[in-house]
Amino acid sequence: MKQARRSYIRVTAILLFVAAVSLIPAHMHAQQRWTEQQANDWYAKQPWLVGANFVPSDAINELEMWQADTFNPKEIDREFGWAQSLGMNTMRVFLHNLLWEQDPEGFKKRIDEFLTIAARHHIRPVFVLFDSCWDPDPKLGPQHPPIPGVHNSGWVQAPGSAILEEPSQYPKLEAYVKGIVGAFANDDRILAWDVWNEPDNGGGGGAEYARRNPKDKTALVLALMPKVFAWARATHPTQPLTSGVWQGDWSSLQAMSPMARLQIEESDVITFHNYEWPEGFEKRIHELEQFHRPLICTEYMARGAGSTFDTVLPLAKKFHVGAINWGLVNGKTQTNLPWDSWQRPYVLQEPTVWFHDIFYPDGKPYREREVEIFQTLTGAK
Repeated sequence: MKQARRSYIRVTAILLFVAAVSLIPAHMHAQQRWTEQQANDWYAKQPWLVGANFVPSDAINELEMWQADTFNPKEIDREFGWAQSLGMNTMRVFLHNLLWEQDPEGFKKRIDEFLTIAARHHIRPVFVLFDSCWDPDPKLGPQHPPIPGVHNSGWVQAPGSAILEEPSQYPKLEAYVKGIVGAFANDDRILAWDVWNEPDNGGGGGAEYARRNPKDKTALVLALMPKVFAWARATHPTQPLTSGVWQGDWSSLQAMSPMARLQIEESDVITFHNYEWPEGFEKRIHELEQFHRPLICTEYMARGAGSTFDTVLPLAKKFHVGAINWGLVNGKTQTNLPWDSWQRPYVLQEPTVWFHDIFYPDGKPYREREVEIFQTLTGAK
């Protein structure tokens, strides 16, 4: 009974905080956000942005990618070479607060080494600070092996539920955000900072993940995310901040969910996710044009869902929208398998059509025609 009362009090406090934030005049709430002019001036200096969401093929998640024992610069360099051959010039790359807690100085050194490799291939990454998707209980150290036949079976949330549910732990998150963004705030090797990936995602994955998520997860993130933007801005980064909208009605700010509205109102440049057919992709672009800011699609391309390079990438170029697909090299994340593999693992036989990813682990393209499309559109051919 006492535990239920504590939970009720916490949720009530969160909702009161969110209500108070919503009453703050827009000009005060967004006073440090880039103006439309600043955002568009920045975008005018960029090439057409094309890239992928990147985790090397030998890592199951961002923890395995970045921890000292498993960080693999040689593999990153090899795979970035394949990306460069397509004409890619950016990568969206996930970080994690636990990596900062584990070894702040070592983490910064590995990020610097990563940026050196990326620059050698003319790639400027978008770094993601937090993520609401998949396993809510991330743990440092060796990561479990991939679950056979299952899409993205080892991906982890940041922060995990244990920290998200405890505001007393938030100073650790503040130290992480200010420490990482502050260390690289003037580094022109970085394209942008993606503050929070799909903040109102229920988690994804199996039923066990859903059971372990906080019941008031969205309210917790809604209250925390403005703080994260403020922490990042306090370091005065020269790169834009963003958080990508990914679901719901975007026809107007009034029609948006509270989370999507917050993402739009806090972002310097507008980012979004879309795994629909090309008609749906174009519709979303036109919905977001009302905000008069640069548009970058930071997740797209799910062949089995109708989102393909053949149809979506030419549209992105036509409307000068940045295009960052999910997946570069097929590996331990197994994102060549579809989302429904969580309910029906593809153990005996893989699907004929890959869901995500472009290359096999040896660098052979999944489809030569896709390579031709990239090279033609980017001018790399």
